[in-house]
Amino acid sequence: MKLPFSYYQNPDVLFLAKDLLGKVLFTQIEGEITAGIIVETEAYFGALDKASHAYGNRRTERTEPLYSEGGVSYVYLCYGIHHLFNIVTSVKDEPHAVLVRAIEPLIGKEIMELRRNMPSAKAAISSGPGSAAKALGINRSFNKKELTGEEIWIEDHGIRYLPNEIAEVPRVGVDYAQEDALLPWRFFVKGNRYISKPNKINPEN
Repeated sequence: MKLPFSYYQNPDVLFLAKDLLGKVLFTQIEGEITAGIIVETEAYFGALDKASHAYGNRRTERTEPLYSEGGVSYVYLCYGIHHLFNIVTSVKDEPHAVLVRAIEPLIGKEIMELRRNMPSAKAAISSGPGSAAKALGINRSFNKKELTGEEIWIEDHGIRYLPNEIAEVPRVGVDYAQEDALLPWRFFVKGNRYISKPNKINPEN
């Protein structure tokens, strides 16, 4: 079942970042469908989050999708190489978002293999946000797409994780965010081979 718009309009971005683990992200490009189970996310808490593109309510042409009503995509180019796919959440003008950092290939593995030029058995095929987006064929053309359409959407296949199966650790690559870099707003499924590095966690975590 496709997640409805109302799902994404939940104002609690930390809840959604955890709840999205186990959901299945689909793309359809020229009739070819690929999909993967979301196994790693990061939450970005809008205007108050120093790691967010919308910190301090910055509004630019690039960040404008973040201010949409929840349920659209925000795709941007990182380091001029990698496209990163984010799910815009909450209500209009509250720029919360969830970055999808890794997926476990589920449907269309042969297509993913061609896009990534490696076998789907290799964890690197969709580990890390740039690799996950590339495996699913996501590029800038997917920016500001509604997540209930026919090009990109998310389904609930009944996959659930218990709280003790989910790691909560600091986000990756946001050192510029000062104290906000330490917030444990990265979530992943413990033991899943497709999660990105570094994935060392305290076993007690």
